[in-house]
Amino acid sequence: MSKPLEDCSREELIEIIKSLKKQKKFGLVWEDKPEKVADDCKTKLPVVEEVSEKCLNLVPDEPTNLIIEGDNYHALSVLNYTHAGKIDVIYIDPPYNRGKNDLKYNDSYVDAEDPYKHSKWLSFMNKRLRLAKKLLSTTGVIIVNIDEHESCRMLCLLNEIFGEQNNMGEIVWNKQNPKGDSHGVASMHETIFCFCKDREHFLTHGEVCIRKKLNAEIMVTKAQSLFKKIGKRAIPEEVASAIKPFNYSNKIKDDFYVTYDLALINKEFQNWLSKQKFSGGEKAYKYIDSDGRLYRGVSMAWPNKKTAPENYFIPLIHPVTQKPCPVPERGWRNPPATMAKLINDNLIIFGEDETKQPERKYFLDENMYENVPSIYENADSADGMLSSIGVSFEYPKPVSEATYLCSSIQPQAKVFLDFFAGSGTTGQAVLELNKEDGGHRQFILCTNNENKIAEEVTYPRIKTVITGKRMDGSTYSEGIPANLRYFKTGFVEKNRSTDATRKKLVDRSADMIRIRENAYVELKSETINKYFVSNDAFVAIIFDPFELAEAWAEIEKLNAEKKLVKLYIFSYSRDTSAFTDEIPETSLEWESIPIPESILQVYKRLFGRSK
Repeated sequence: MSKPLEDCSREELIEIIKSLKKQKKFGLVWEDKPEKVADDCKTKLPVVEEVSEKCLNLVPDEPTNLIIEGDNYHALSVLNYTHAGKIDVIYIDPPYNRGKNDLKYNDSYVDAEDPYKHSKWLSFMNKRLRLAKKLLSTTGVIIVNIDEHESCRMLCLLNEIFGEQNNMGEIVWNKQNPKGDSHGVASMHETIFCFCKDREHFLTHGEVCIRKKLNAEIMVTKAQSLFKKIGKRAIPEEVASAIKPFNYSNKIKDDFYVTYDLALINKEFQNWLSKQKFSGGEKAYKYIDSDGRLYRGVSMAWPNKKTAPENYFIPLIHPVTQKPCPVPERGWRNPPATMAKLINDNLIIFGEDETKQPERKYFLDENMYENVPSIYENADSADGMLSSIGVSFEYPKPVSEATYLCSSIQPQAKVFLDFFAGSGTTGQAVLELNKEDGGHRQFILCTNNENKIAEEVTYPRIKTVITGKRMDGSTYSEGIPANLRYFKTGFVEKNRSTDATRKKLVDRSADMIRIRENAYVELKSETINKYFVSNDAFVAIIFDPFELAEAWAEIEKLNAEKKLVKLYIFSYSRDTSAFTDEIPETSLEWESIPIPESILQVYKRLFGRSK
């Protein structure tokens, strides 16, 4: 029942109580609110159609990135046909429900005083998150930004949909800028939740939730530059800086010159390091060895509470004094054979004499990565970038945050989805990552066109990043060449005649099939049937199955590279064998997919049976 409880009759309240008794007794419970965009799918079927003039095809054989304009509920419905199980990372920044025109429900903004504001937000997010979960690969992960207004409810909802066992943890994003409109504690952070689709698969798919140590490269570069000074005469940097204001003569300066050796470069490096705002873990790598590599010492003590085996207590002999060194209370971490190898490889650090317990040497260049910590500090803003290309957008996410999360939570990810795309930060982040490491990542951005955001913010921004040209033609940057296609959601109205509905859906299915197969190169476009080619397959859409024999002759002619043939055949049932029996003997591999049945089966699972 959607009307307020205070307006219900006694009989209606009794029915509500009865229904509540049947519901779950623990967990997140809210009054689900009907939503027009979801109800629309009971009478019409979502499709997408390309806006061809917005196409950018700059890098052959590279993935095609997508912008889909339309309500994200409808876009996610289409993606359940084209991308089910194919998305590696979903990264979203959904409405925070601040009551400041950031959440629209049934064509009206949710007001801060709305008694059902949380129910509406939960209903809104629940529908979309459930559609999104079906899109994730088995090793996929969803990353969600949220502030204090709905963070507790978001966590409960994610636990319910993805399962508490798949919660990979939360990150507190310290934005270093307290909110000025607070009437209590001034919030200066947001929360980032990370949930995987399947924890077992996620954790066994290479290294996940790791990041490059923030200052490791700076430290390694500094150490290498100092190492090059060995054997040279120079004034130490700190001394040179201190005496500069005095304008000493060269004769006086000569007294400050030193000849660098390993001990001196270590002192200079440690002095420099002490002045940096690096983490304690990074600053532990404070020694430069005889090969110019940074290292630190780490305890070799047995890590368990149980006592180690007896032979794990054999003392190490100090290489200079030839006396035994102290053994950790619970023994060494490694057996004698391993300890001997570490000594032979010069990976044990001994003290000046035998009184110091030896440590294991760890090199920074072999430990450039660390687990993603639960605190993330970033005060960046994307306002400057957007204004420089003539785009206006409130509260854009910084690209640095998006690149950090997209590259560290699931480093092997190839396909990214943002269905609250806003200004397109996620798309730019993916392009920046590809530029940085030569990767082949692909993004899908979904956004509505309220206040022309898709047309006048998202698309112009991504186009500018790709081409390096602003919309007025002026130069913005060198650009990051990539491929981009722009689609709009639309609908096929359900007809009383099921066959008529099927025919209309097939007529408008070509773009969905192209997206599904990543096949955008069209061959022989003047024919009724459609022929496309992707990197992996030859895609044929056969609108008249009774002409399949003739169409196959065309396929044999056009498919010069002998790629696998994907035959999308119009059929009123799931069975296409009556038509494929007409295919002559061929050396080509092929498979057939009935349309629109393959689409309808997805929509039946999402929206219920179609009539």
